[in-house]
Parts: sequence; C-alpha cells; structure tokens
Amino acid sequence: MWGAPAEPADSYYEVRPECTDVPVTKFKIKVGLLFKTMLEMKHFYDKVFMVFLSFHLALLLILRFDVEFYLLMQPGKTLSVRKWQTSFAPDGQLDIGKTLNRIHRGGIHPTIRGEVWEFLLGCFDPKSTYEEREQLRQQRREQYQKWKNDCREIFPVVGSGQFITAPVITEDGQPIQDPLVLLEANNAGKLLELINRGPLDKKIIDWLLLLHQIGLDVKRTDRSLVFYEKQENLSKLWDILAVYAWIDTDVGYCQGMSDLCSPMIILLDDEADSFWCFERLMRRLRGNFRCTESSVGVEAQLSHLAAVTQVIDPKLHQHLETLGGGDYLFAVRMLMVLFRREFSFCDSLYLWEMMWALEYDPDLFYLYEEPTPSLEETKKKAKSMRHYGKFERENMKIKTDEAPLPISVFLVASVLKEKSTKLLHEARGLDDVVKILNDITGSLDAKKACNEAIKLHKKYLKKVLLVSLL
Repeated sequence: MWGAPAEPADSYYEVRPECTDVPVTKFKIKVGLLFKTMLEMKHFYDKVFMVFLSFHLALLLILRFDVEFYLLMQPGKTLSVRKWQTSFAPDGQLDIGKTLNRIHRGGIHPTIRGEVWEFLLGCFDPKSTYEEREQLRQQRREQYQKWKNDCREIFPVVGSGQFITAPVITEDGQPIQDPLVLLEANNAGKLLELINRGPLDKKIIDWLLLLHQIGLDVKRTDRSLVFYEKQENLSKLWDILAVYAWIDTDVGYCQGMSDLCSPMIILLDDEADSFWCFERLMRRLRGNFRCTESSVGVEAQLSHLAAVTQVIDPKLHQHLETLGGGDYLFAVRMLMVLFRREFSFCDSLYLWEMMWALEYDPDLFYLYEEPTPSLEETKKKAKSMRHYGKFERENMKIKTDEAPLPISVFLVASVLKEKSTKLLHEARGLDDVVKILNDITGSLDAKKACNEAIKLHKKYLKKVLLVSLL
C-alpha cells in the first residue's frame, strides 16, 4: 500500500552461480515511495486529524488527502528514468543540478547508468543540445575506429574477436616463435611482414610488449559476471585497452586499468562510446598510473592521504609511521582501482557515481576539449552553485592555487578512521595492517563511506584553514 519494495540491483549484473565468494551487494534500487517518511507523515496528520476534527473537519479532510496524494507522487531516492528524462529541456539541454543530489542520495537506475555516466565523466556538456551531442558522438566513434584500424594494421588480432595472453615480441623487436603465440596470434603473418621491413619503431615495440599483459588481465577481470562468459565481450575489453595503450604512450597499460574499463563495456553497448567513457575516467586517474624509474604515480595521492590522516587522526598516523607504514603503500589498491576489490561489482558502481556527483564541476567538459571560440563563449555563461557537486562546492570556498584533493583520498581516510581502533590495538606490523584492511571486503557501506568522506573533508579544510591563519 505504501510503495514498492526496493529492487535488488544485482539482477542487472548477473553473477555466475558457481561464484559464491563474491561480496554481497548492499545497494538497492529505490524507485518507489519514501516509505519511512510517508508513514511518519501519515501518523502525524492522523493525530492532527483527530485533535482538530470537531473544528476543521472539512479543511483537514482536504489537507490529509492532499498530503497523502503528494507523498504518493514522490519519486524514490534512486535517479529514475522518469526523473532523468524530465531534467532535459525540449532541445536536449540538461539541468544537471536536478540530478546530482538524487545520485548522491540513492545512485542511478541501472537502465540509464551508462548515459548518466557520460555526463558525470565530462563526455558531454550538460548545456549541449541533442543534435550537438549526436554530432560529437559520431565524430568520436569515427576517431576511435581510425585508431583501432591503425592498431589492426600493426597487429591484426585487434578487432578480430580474439585476444592474446602470450608475448609476441622480444624487447629488441624480434618475433617470438612460440607455438602458443602462433596459435593465439593466428594472423601473425602481417606482424612478421612488418618486422621483415626493418627495425620497428620504439612506439610499436613498446605497444606490442603490452598486449599479452592486457590479455592476462582481461581474463581475470570480473570473471564472476555472466557477461564475461562471452568471448566477444572479453575481446571488446582487450581492444579498448589496446587502443588506449596505443594513443596514451606516457601511461600505456598498467595493471588495474582493466578494472576501471570493465564497467564501461557493460553499461554502454557501443564499443567506441565505452572507450570514450573510459578515456574520460583516465583523465582523472592517469596520474596514478604514470611511473618513472624513481617514482610511482600514485605516490602523490598517498602523500595526500598521509597528510589528511595526520590532521584528522594524528594518533593513528603516528602508529602507522611507527610500524613503517608512513608511506601508506597499503592503500595503493584502493586508490588505483577506486575500491573495485573492496565492494561487490554493483556497489562499486554505486560508489563511483556518488563520488562523481559529489565532485561534479559543470566546466569538466571544457577541461577535456580543445578550446574553440564557441566553446569558450559557452563556458563563460554563469552557472548556478547547484550545478556543482556538494564536495566541489566545499572546495570552492577555499581560495588556494593548489589543486583540491580528490574525494577518493578522503574515502580511504574514512576507512582508516573507521578501523582506527582495530589498527591501533591489533596491528603490530604492516602485515597486520594489510590483513585488517583486506578484511573490509564486502563489509563496507558505499553511501556511509561517502558521507563520512564529506565530513572528514570539511574537518580537514577547517583545520588547514585554521593553521594557515595562525
């Protein structure tokens, strides 16, 4: 009577029946009524109704009916298809401010998750029209196909529906005449042709050396999902990562990138659209994957995490330093793949979209596009504060030349804060720290973690601001 029960989200991402050790999903799709609020409101008006019955019978009958009707018409907390569609103007411009708080409170309905992510990740400008987005989408699909064709010219396995898990070339550019290699790369004749023309370009050698590692990771990525029982989906993931490695020579491919790309393949039907969604995500995270002989890219965020923990929980920070964990390397995985291993597949998607909604900047699209006069003109248009995510609004209050810390740092800090007592009393070495943090898999609540991260962020900004004033 009071609304539909929450719908299990896992039904959209089917798990193979033999995989019984995957984390339990906590996220529920709430597209019905706000049951608790409605019930409390009804009880309140029932009491009012009884107390004033003799004086305002007719008025309260109308009032009680209107309140119940209003409550019955309220959408649920999850961003529903209806709510999403009503956020667009007739020409296609999106009032994204109508959706950010809903996403933060209850996530996105799986049937529209892919198209909403395209906005949250900056693939499209919310103020673009349907026609402008379709034109841009077609341009991007053509660009992706061109890159893919370039890769296929070098190594024909790309785009063939297959992928490789064995190295095809030595570090000095010589083909590996191994039966397994020849079996997997059954079109390897063209590669041999290429090699026979003369020494290979370093870019080509470096790229070819990555392809088997991508294949090995693809075979391990989200293997509990029925979706990846199909060879075509595995090869699509491999193709996208191979093309990305070709165009981003600074990063190429690193372990963990397949975990970030996998959801895009599942949520978006078109391979090119999946690629561009992944490419936009990598714009945010590629710094974590850039490695040199002397440093690992994620070290910057680990340093920020140490600084945050030192401010909000100095006792824990001191304890970790005493154990030899002051570099916070135990948190690498959480930052690199955004908690993909700590949550179920579905809960990790919920966590990501909450993070992106909280961090949302309406100028995100312009950060990634080549500046043109028309884009610059559109960018200058005033934007309401409600078009910014809650986390981003807090950052905007602090006037500083330094780039704001990402919410992922505060998410990890919130996990450490939650486990602070256990870490202080039970961790006698780094192995204990790693074990305690590994034990959180499946036990975290994504929404609670996000809300705690926001609290820690506010606390951190206040303390930092106070220190700067002294």
